[in-house]
Amino acid sequence: MKINLFFLFFLILTLGSVAQNEELIQFSGVVVSGDSLEPVPYCSILDESTKRGTVSDYFGYFSFVAHKGDSIRFSNVGYKTSHFVISDTLKGDKYSLIHILHTDTILLPGVNIYPWPSKEQFAEAFVNTDIPNDDYRRAVHNLQQAELKELADGTPMDGNMNFNYQMQQVQNKLYYAGQFPSIQLLNPVAWSKFIKAWKNGDLKRQ
Repeated sequence: MKINLFFLFFLILTLGSVAQNEELIQFSGVVVSGDSLEPVPYCSILDESTKRGTVSDYFGYFSFVAHKGDSIRFSNVGYKTSHFVISDTLKGDKYSLIHILHTDTILLPGVNIYPWPSKEQFAEAFVNTDIPNDDYRRAVHNLQQAELKELADGTPMDGNMNFNYQMQQVQNKLYYAGQFPSIQLLNPVAWSKFIKAWKNGDLKRQ
């Protein structure tokens, strides 16, 4: 009976020490930059003991469950990787942290970009290229209607153009407020524009 009681007491102490070492805490905090104290979003936070972790949100906040004594690794692109060890003598089941990451300067080797794969092809293109030698020919080449139309179709409207378009729509609604809009079928100006476009061949090109 005494041996069984001693064994039971030793087992309770062992389980108590293991449970104490495996005590969980809610580990949370904010990751900020060392030079400006601005939050660091989407920082990778890894518990190296359990291989679990999380990612900080847009405001640099994070929160996950960890153990006392675990080593936490903080890493993000453009910052030096740092570590933080949770103290194993903490009291309570929560711990908050403001962790600072220092910027890391990355130097990439220089890259030379050439428009031709070899010097021979560049020399051949340089000799055989017909370059306009006067301002008029260059201006005519740059003001070709097809190229200008292609550039205009691919260029989105800026803020001023969007504002003018919106104001024009509002003006049209106010002009016809309380009445039916005019029928363009009986508008002689619209017919004149249509006949002119028909004669010029604009409809055929479209």
